[in-house]
Amino acid sequence: QEILEKYHDLFTLQWEGVIGHMCAPSQAEWEQLLTNCSAFLFCGMERFMSHVLLNWLVAMNIPKCHLVILLDLVRSQQSYRRITNSDVHKNYLRIALERPTETAMLLSLTGVGSVIATQWYTSLEEHAERLETLCESECFFGKTTGQTVHVLQK
Repeated sequence: QEILEKYHDLFTLQWEGVIGHMCAPSQAEWEQLLTNCSAFLFCGMERFMSHVLLNWLVAMNIPKCHLVILLDLVRSQQSYRRITNSDVHKNYLRIALERPTETAMLLSLTGVGSVIATQWYTSLEEHAERLETLCESECFFGKTTGQTVHVLQK
């Protein structure tokens, strides 16, 4: 929340989103956000794919989304319990598809142009530092999504 307030002026009026502590997005909200954006930022606990349905995601076609930034893999005791309880109902292959590389491949197959993802679990404090670094980066603000992707590919 502090980062949103600090960098509020850098965000365009076209930004939309959901703040998780206000409500948990439904699958329809995830779909709407992903299909109607040129860039998508997920900043959340545990694995991004633990929040969306696999069958739903692989059926999507989202070529207008040029960039997905996944700042996930934040772990707390509460999130670890939630994900452990959720994983009990999944087989090994399903859990394997939630790993960072596999998630990036799935997003790429749906049409996403570029994916930036965290690779290892981190603390909430380290996570906030990464988000702030992205917000401070000149390659993200004041540029179009295409310009940002081009800068990141260099």
